[in-house]
Amino acid sequence: MTDDGTTTAAAKGTLGYEQARDELIEVVRRLEAGGTTLEESLALWERGEELAKVCRHWLEGARARLDAALARPEESSEAGGAPE
Repeated sequence: MTDDGTTTAAAKGTLGYEQARDELIEVVRRLEAGGTTLEESLALWERGEELAKVCRHWLEGARARLDAALARPEESSEAGGAPE
């Protein structure tokens, strides 16, 4: 991954939440099991960090959509659109 985040940005566009989550679970399982070299462990850790960012991106997007959906009824009722 580069410092400017291009790898993460590319991964966000290609990985869905469930795919990133499942791969992250596998990375964590492999790290917890041990038996990998230091270099392999570092590579797994870096991949895990990248996958966590992808998941966070999806969850933040979902939160924004929920917040927007929850705000709509308030706006319409304040404008007199829907009776209480």
